[in-house]
Amino acid sequence: MIKTLLFTTSLFVTGSLFAQELYVFSEPASNMPAHSIGAKGTVKLLREASSGKLRSRYTPEVMYGWNKNLMLHLTGTFSDMYSNGQQWESVRFYGKYRFLSSDELYKHFRMAAFVEASYSRNQPFYDELSLEGDQGGVQMGIIATQLLHKLAISSTVSYLGTAKRDAADVLSKTIPARAVNYSVSAGYLVLPKHYTDYNQTNLNLYLELLGQQTTDVSRYYVDLAPAVQLIFNSQVKVNLGYRFQLGSDMNRMSDKSWLFGFEWLFLR
Repeated sequence: MIKTLLFTTSLFVTGSLFAQELYVFSEPASNMPAHSIGAKGTVKLLREASSGKLRSRYTPEVMYGWNKNLMLHLTGTFSDMYSNGQQWESVRFYGKYRFLSSDELYKHFRMAAFVEASYSRNQPFYDELSLEGDQGGVQMGIIATQLLHKLAISSTVSYLGTAKRDAADVLSKTIPARAVNYSVSAGYLVLPKHYTDYNQTNLNLYLELLGQQTTDVSRYYVDLAPAVQLIFNSQVKVNLGYRFQLGSDMNRMSDKSWLFGFEWLFLR
């Protein structure tokens, strides 16, 4: 009984009060509750610039809250973005450690460090670097998140290095392999106006600025990504986001995409 009460309280505080930190295109410095397990699935849709074909990527993901400071993710991807049909393309591991917390009622500031490693069967072709299935490599970075009642603002800076194989080695003078990624994300809790219990449905609105600057071959992009999110019973999350380019000199598969996601949080 006590365990259930503590679990429910943790879920209410993390899943409801700080819901506006559950960004759609980036991660906050906050973590999921300790000893909780999350199952997530996302679908990314885009129209390939060179062929005009509609391409899709499916990303199943399992997340685990090791403790209040450490969170781990294991992800796979299936897509037709580099093939004629759907196929398995990558596996990715993500770990985030929260090393700073300054918490007050309806307000906190947190910082975390993360590392991400990915293996992809795809050969590098585009200037844009991504470990979400497009390339294999390693990324490391820092996240800072500020919550101010119903508004949460977060910023991330990271360094990404991809692994070049086969054809990429030949093309290494024209295709980038190293980059700095950065993002500024804002989330606002629209509903409920007042909390009475953790079963209330949450409506969150997001706006995220996402950018990349490659460092070995100088290329850049800057994207803007608005999104809407619904959270049911503090456990089930549904995301819908649209990402589009503000500026770039990169050769990219597409300059716009849609993202749909579904996530379920379990506590042990």
